[in-house]
Amino acid sequence: MENRVVLTACIAEAEALRFTPAGLPAIALRLEHESRQTEAGQARDVKAVMKAVAFGVMAERLAKQALGSLWTFQGFLATPRNGKTAVLHIQDIQQN
Repeated sequence: MENRVVLTACIAEAEALRFTPAGLPAIALRLEHESRQTEAGQARDVKAVMKAVAFGVMAERLAKQALGSLWTFQGFLATPRNGKTAVLHIQDIQQN
């Protein structure tokens, strides 16, 4: 099965860089997306807010980025054990 997400969004919020019990850098983010999409043949303005996380070198890189900066994020979706909504696990970023 495939679980792959590509989303262009800005970094709306970023928690401080932290470390997992195993010593791995980690960061939690809130991403905001706005675009115009076509659905059922009609143009539609779309807004989305998504929680995201990154670990390791990617977390360290994201911790240095400015709030409001626009990126294309690539990763996968997973629901935390104690959560109800999916979270984007970021594996790669490209600045727009």
